[in-house]
Amino acid sequence: MATRSYADAVEHLNTLQSNAAVLDAIRASGGGRASNKAFEETVEYLERIGYSPSDLNTLNVIHITGTKGKGSTSAFTESIIRSCRPTWKTGLYTSPHLVAVRERIRINGAPIPESEFAKYFFEVWDRLQQNTKRASEETSIMPGYFRFLTILAFHAFLQLGVDATILEVGVGGTYDSTNIVPKPVATGITALGLDHVHVLGKTIPEIAWQKGGIYKKDVPALTVEQPVEGLAVLRERAAELGASEFAVVPTIPELFTTTLAGLAGAHQVQNASLAVHLAHAFFNSRQKKATEQLLPITFIQGLKNTRWPGRCQTVVDPQRDGLTWFLDGAHTLESLDCCTKWITSPGVIVQASGKTGSRVLIFNCTSGRSGSSFLAKIRDTIASQLRLHQIDESADTFFDRVIFCTNLTYADGHYKGDLTNNTISQTDLVSLNLQEQLATAWSDLIPSFPKSNTHVLPTVEHAINKVREVNQASKPLSVLVTGSLHLVGGVIEVAGLSEVAL
Repeated sequence: MATRSYADAVEHLNTLQSNAAVLDAIRASGGGRASNKAFEETVEYLERIGYSPSDLNTLNVIHITGTKGKGSTSAFTESIIRSCRPTWKTGLYTSPHLVAVRERIRINGAPIPESEFAKYFFEVWDRLQQNTKRASEETSIMPGYFRFLTILAFHAFLQLGVDATILEVGVGGTYDSTNIVPKPVATGITALGLDHVHVLGKTIPEIAWQKGGIYKKDVPALTVEQPVEGLAVLRERAAELGASEFAVVPTIPELFTTTLAGLAGAHQVQNASLAVHLAHAFFNSRQKKATEQLLPITFIQGLKNTRWPGRCQTVVDPQRDGLTWFLDGAHTLESLDCCTKWITSPGVIVQASGKTGSRVLIFNCTSGRSGSSFLAKIRDTIASQLRLHQIDESADTFFDRVIFCTNLTYADGHYKGDLTNNTISQTDLVSLNLQEQLATAWSDLIPSFPKSNTHVLPTVEHAINKVREVNQASKPLSVLVTGSLHLVGGVIEVAGLSEVAL
């Protein structure tokens, strides 16, 4: 290759994505082999680039999973540790990204620079291309997209000599590719969302068994309050795997009055509470106790400084007066409920004095999920919250316009490189089948809503252009973007919000 730039790295990385047809086949088969082989294959890929799993213990890992809130908890935990130990170097590995894939690998809270991402990317790529010896011929020479990024993160963190690593599980826990760290310093499980039972087609005990697979021998095993049947399984898994302790951490009351500006929403208090306890477990395990206090000033400062873009985030448009974006990648019934409660809190998107401007909803959801139930959840939660706060508005007229668009980034039919998504059926993209279904569902839900104010659009850029048309009026405009983190990332990219949002 003539060059080995960040763009080149992203282009190579995108070739490792599974296409929509492959994913459909995996889902149809129950996904068994794809997940069950992830652990052993990831170990093999790691060894092929020159490491053993035991090398990962030097990264001092806090491993976090759950069905909701795991990313936020990871961000809180990293920020607390950085606040307590400002001279340390921290590593944070999360997914998905919003605008740039390098967001998944953060050093001291910031996305790894493009030059370093490219450097470490091609070091891993070349080693895998050169060392093709495999235990099984069924194992592909190159790992899939997420597995490659996991190996890349491990390589980057080891090369950079991070002092503490916060590792967010991709999917599940037991078989996830992040679970190859033999002895993390602490492990934590966030809420087991009840609506994932329907989405994943599994029971709470089955989900809990998977998540509990991150617990390790002689390592603290923490979790938050869970459904009774899920908690029992987590307790059993902790005992089975030999955890040094199993603790159900309580919500910390003081956090309800702590302004978590970077991560708004009352539901974040539980995530922040788990992060506080994980940080204490981390310092205690390293015999470098942070403090006797549960919430010292360094912890509070770390929580306040946490930024996690695309989750209950308010962004004032830097280029257009009167335009404010409300960004939340909620993609389950429970997370949409939390999102809607956030925006209908007085002073966020509504005022006790009544409506003072226009509001737009931009929505999309992943194919296969029930869009109509998601939209019903938004509408019903708005109605109940307006009544709760005694705001004289109707849920049916809360939004002046609704836009249903695909996650395709640009009007000329392409994604930004980092946002390329081969997992979506091209047929669905071209036909706008899902978006038309969403529009029909919205019309059925609110028959009085003007059809002229319901827009089905092919790309994020089309959606942004429609918002800018509306924004030409003199009154304030509030835009809620939700239903998909990929959609939120596309909006940040196309609307030019990166400098203020990320």
